[in-house]
Amino acid sequence: MSDQQPFWKTVALDAMSKSQWESLCDGCAKCCLVKLQDEESDEVAYTNVVCRYMDEQNCQCTEYQRRNELVPHCVWLKPEMVADFFWLPSTCAYRLVAEGKDLPDWHHLVSGSRESVHESGESVKDKVYNEAFIHEDDLEEYIIHWVE
Repeated sequence: MSDQQPFWKTVALDAMSKSQWESLCDGCAKCCLVKLQDEESDEVAYTNVVCRYMDEQNCQCTEYQRRNELVPHCVWLKPEMVADFFWLPSTCAYRLVAEGKDLPDWHHLVSGSRESVHESGESVKDKVYNEAFIHEDDLEEYIIHWVE
């Protein structure tokens, strides 16, 4: 048995290699939910509406390489943005590591399976609507409370 600690416990977010950084993503797709932000309080409310480029069955962006070109307001998470991760779900690996916390048992780096995020119910799979079918004026009707 090895005493070696996993990289997310020993490497600072801003010192991670690109592959380490990318591997932290748990594949839940909660960051791809449409969010509404109160202009006065800055409070963020999640909806159960996802970006039009989200494949709702595997929780992956169908246009990942072009996402910022196609959706200019799509947030591209980068290590230098750690201080701004407050809006990410409390279960997000990037936020957890930034806060000095460990990854949950269902995270693929812990479980060894990319399916565990779906099996645990932590992903948006089977819980969302595609924004292509929702009118922007109706988004408040889709606010959810199962993402914190």
